[in-house]
Amino acid sequence: MNAIQQLLTDHIDIWTQADTEKKSGRGRSSGNAASVYGIRKLRELILELAVRGKLVPQDANDEPASELLKRIQAEKAKLIAEGKIKKSKSLAPISDEERPFEVPHGWVWARLDSFVLSILSGGTPSKNNSEFWNGDIPWASVKDLNVDKFLESTQDHITEDGLEAGSKLANKGDLLICTRMGLGKIAIAAMDVAINQDLKALKITSQLDIGYFIKFYSTLKIVGSGMTVAGIRQDELLGYCVPTPPLAEQRRIVTKVDELMALCDQLETQHNNAAVAHEKLVSQLLGTLTLSQSAADFSANWQRIAAHFDTLFTTETSIELLKQTLLQLAVMGKLVPQDPNDEPACELLKRIQAEKARLVADGKIKKDKPLAPISDEEKSFELPQGWEWVRLKDIVYVLGDGLHGTPTYTPNSECYFVNGNNLDNGQITIKPETKTVSLDEMKKHRKSLNERTVLVSINGTIGNVAFYNNENIILGKSACYFNLANLIYKHFVKVLIESPYFMEYALNSVSGTTIMNLSLFSMNNFPLSIPPLAEQHRIVAKVDELMAICDQLKSRITAASQLQQKLADVLVEQAVT
Repeated sequence: MNAIQQLLTDHIDIWTQADTEKKSGRGRSSGNAASVYGIRKLRELILELAVRGKLVPQDANDEPASELLKRIQAEKAKLIAEGKIKKSKSLAPISDEERPFEVPHGWVWARLDSFVLSILSGGTPSKNNSEFWNGDIPWASVKDLNVDKFLESTQDHITEDGLEAGSKLANKGDLLICTRMGLGKIAIAAMDVAINQDLKALKITSQLDIGYFIKFYSTLKIVGSGMTVAGIRQDELLGYCVPTPPLAEQRRIVTKVDELMALCDQLETQHNNAAVAHEKLVSQLLGTLTLSQSAADFSANWQRIAAHFDTLFTTETSIELLKQTLLQLAVMGKLVPQDPNDEPACELLKRIQAEKARLVADGKIKKDKPLAPISDEEKSFELPQGWEWVRLKDIVYVLGDGLHGTPTYTPNSECYFVNGNNLDNGQITIKPETKTVSLDEMKKHRKSLNERTVLVSINGTIGNVAFYNNENIILGKSACYFNLANLIYKHFVKVLIESPYFMEYALNSVSGTTIMNLSLFSMNNFPLSIPPLAEQHRIVAKVDELMAICDQLKSRITAASQLQQKLADVLVEQAVT
């Protein structure tokens, strides 16, 4: 037993470092859920050791579980004779193949049916009859069983008529188990509660500690069957094999598991607090770079970060923050030095305006409606010498969105109907679920796309970027397109749109509360910081170089995390064998 305790305490570093990173992404559609893989495995290990009899010592003075089963059989026989419960169907003896491990002396293997005095199936009153609903009787379904142990409230309530018409009432103290949809969910009813057809209510004998059974049940890998909704039959549920200790040991196990789970909670809280503090520190230090007022100030701030680089950038989240900072520095003109010999952006913009005027005169593009000058409030930062502020509409020949509606699909075609979720890091990606259309349908809805076209997602997830490369596509309305003027480097525009600067502008401009939508008006009005053309190229080259380094760092972190997870898995395997 000391070896087991040692396993739990001597390897705390592995349990806490085997981390599952929270996923980062752009825009409000990205999730931020985090978990600690090692601590999750530690919880699983504690429960597995508990039900194998390896977590607490056995006591030779405990009444063996075989005697406990005899008393339960006598209790059930008495209740049957009194007509209080029905006699259950006999189940087959437990075979050697059904015993996945050896249990300690004094334990026995027993089917769940041995401990169940009665079992009740629920139901759902007709939703079309208002007289059945919004009464005083709590009515539980799978969604209500997202609880640690006790079911104390339900989202829905029914009336007495509803109970008589289609449901059944479980009593306070009954064990509620999901047998459809939410397999594995389990709770103790903290009050009398009606249940739906996805739940079973079990009355358990007092000779089985219900807390011990819940902990055992959570170790089961329950796989349902069924063509539409996976479920488990009642006889399958009652046939589960339970490793059963003496009653006194059951209670010692529950106490020890609760104690160790509280320790896991503390470890997880400490780990997550440290992760949040680390992320905040990195964010604040990187923020000093974008707030630097001079080259000397920037250099000093960077040296402060560089001196602790190996300590700061140790997680995928911190690398992502570094990437975003590099993009922000790029669009602010702080990533590469300026060259006084470069033609200033103002001259470049004059040539673009002259070219657009010529195309308007030739009838090849429409004349732009004048836009308001860029105000001082819209200029988020000071530009270096030679840079200019300009609205997106001023540097594009045409800007529009995709098809409003649904094209006619043709299976197995090589023409595709793509939307914003098909745009990724400069590429149009075709996914297995991407619909196909005929060549004629594609021509019918064709937009004026060419080698100067940039595609941007503007609905749902905002800011995914791709370049058009002569693909056979119909563009959907969740993306917009614009054809850049010849003197603007499209890869620099990609850097701009992927930067935090664009995301901040987009979040301040979007409409919609559930699904974000960035209008074409907002895209046209987007104020861009434009450097000389030669500097655009230097910035993109430097961004590509630094992003490659960040990806290498992230790969090393991922490999280290995977190694920690494997170590956690190995420790679990060693402990239970």
